Amino acid sequence: MKMIVTVDGPAGSGKSTVSRLLAKRLGVLYLDTGAMYRAVALYVKRRKIDIRDEVGLKALCMDLDLKFSEDGTGSRLYSGEEDISSAIRTPEMDMLSSRVSAVGQVREAMTELQRKIGREGSLVAEGRDMGSVVFPDADHKFFLTASPGVRAMRRFKEREDRGEDVSPGEVEEELRKRDAQDSARAIAPLRPAEDAMIIDTSEMEVREVVDLALNIIHKR
Repeated sequence: MKMIVTVDGPAGSGKSTVSRLLAKRLGVLYLDTGAMYRAVALYVKRRKIDIRDEVGLKALCMDLDLKFSEDGTGSRLYSGEEDISSAIRTPEMDMLSSRVSAVGQVREAMTELQRKIGREGSLVAEGRDMGSVVFPDADHKFFLTASPGVRAMRRFKEREDRGEDVSPGEVEEELRKRDAQDSARAIAPLRPAEDAMIIDTSEMEVREVVDLALNIIHKR
């Protein structure tokens, strides 16, 4: 039976790790929609497209050939034959993707692509508006959250592990700005769907969050 599960939430809430493991446990596709917007941001920079040029942005979205692939290290994102998984994981792409995702033409193009993927089979879709906008009729909706300090420390450790020279204070300030951008945008703002199960992950291990979500899914 086809099933769509959405996992939304702010950066550092644990939604990426939880979504990836949840998809693996369920044996379905993991759809990292945030990576799709980061890919758009990457090519906005590479092609020097003005963020206000909606026609140019729409043309860029229509031209992108994005596909996900699983390997031993997890999900990889390709643009054509190029693996852009690492190139999109920078602080610059983090902020630029938030700005890009607020552009109507980009949001429309990506939403349609995400829905197309959803029509092809079961998946766990991770993002910021999956349950509220993209898949409003999803079978199960979760919204993960955590305290600002916990989220900042998680993101700091991720970046430290990648070898970046950054302080916890800088990361927390970047998260604050990203939250403000995502929550204040007119199009698909960051917010839980009315029927989403809200889970505070501040004091929870990843395994506990995944087990809780699975219990809720199997009970319905």
